[in-house]
Amino acid sequence: MELTVAITGASGTIYAYRTLQLLAASGAVKTVNLIMSSVVPIVAQVEMGANLKDADTKKINEWLGLDEDSKLIRYWRLDNFAAKPSSGSNKQEGMIIVPCSMGTIGSIASGAGTNLIHRAADVTLKEGRKLVIVPRETPFSSIHLENMLKLSQAGARILPAAPGFYHRPKTIEELVDHLCFRILDQFDIPHSKKTQWTGEEVKAGE
Repeated sequence: MELTVAITGASGTIYAYRTLQLLAASGAVKTVNLIMSSVVPIVAQVEMGANLKDADTKKINEWLGLDEDSKLIRYWRLDNFAAKPSSGSNKQEGMIIVPCSMGTIGSIASGAGTNLIHRAADVTLKEGRKLVIVPRETPFSSIHLENMLKLSQAGARILPAAPGFYHRPKTIEELVDHLCFRILDQFDIPHSKKTQWTGEEVKAGE
């Protein structure tokens, strides 16, 4: 399976970090075309202490804890309109934008493809492939809601960064994984089942 993953400058870089790690661990994904907006290195530094300045495939592998010679990640510059994700003739399963800023959502909804993330999302929609958008913003304005509705009507799946609590998470990592598992579910990618709802009643005090 081949996917495109885009990271924008919205808060929540950890969601992208764990999604990429889980894609690597799944064994189901052979290629990830990775694109990052220009603000990501700043957000990643603030939120995770990560150095993604002047990123390349080697630096991304190091950040994710992958082998230096791993072939999973193919990093593409934001201004590279000749990249594989920019063309519908490049066959792949779809695209994940995690986290997704409202600026990116607005640009995609308007059809204004000013960078590779916008273009790749536009290609994903026009080819009828899965586009999973993970917005991280609160509260939503009417403009935000209208743009998300427009994308939903165009075929995108809107998956807000809103993890559940029924699995009784004890750490931030468990909260993050719950959401990332839901992202993988959109592509039927295998992962841990420990946060899935079982339908079993939990008694008070347990």
